Amino acid sequence: MTEHNYKSPVYGVIAVPFEKIIPNTYNPNNMAPPEMKLLYDSIKEDGYTMPIVCYYSKQKDLYAIVDGFHRWRVMKEYPDIYEREHGMMPVSVIDKPFANRMASTVRHNRARGSHDVDLMSNIIKELHELGRSDAWISKHLGMDKDEILRLKQITGLASLFKDVKFGQAWKPVEDDQEEETT
Repeated sequence: MTEHNYKSPVYGVIAVPFEKIIPNTYNPNNMAPPEMKLLYDSIKEDGYTMPIVCYYSKQKDLYAIVDGFHRWRVMKEYPDIYEREHGMMPVSVIDKPFANRMASTVRHNRARGSHDVDLMSNIIKELHELGRSDAWISKHLGMDKDEILRLKQITGLASLFKDVKFGQAWKPVEDDQEEETT
């Protein structure tokens, strides 16, 4: 598809029954209770002003959330919103492979701000297990090599470091050598 013919998914927003929408298993974004209440108040006062972003699984006939989990949660946790919206959510659909959907979720979250470090390190682990290189992760998630390394360290899995080249930053000093230098 050429850029000239490209049409952003937001131009095809559809109304989807709430029951057909499922959260993803990897979202590293958390929202504190005061912000969640503020989101509820915003949706109550202004309605849904932005669609959630989902991937549609034809096999399961379900929509998996890529971005918009907290907007979905408002409908789940507040019956007044569910009733007012007639159980329907505005959805913008993207069609991307799993690893690219994970990257999309991270990009959406990072563009807004907050992240859970443990969940983010799990995404790095999952992408690594899917065969994605540090260069791929860096390019698609907007991270530098040091950030990726730190997140890998949190998981503690040695397999994540198979491609990392370690230099000798220090050499152990023998006890008798230490005495000579002091």
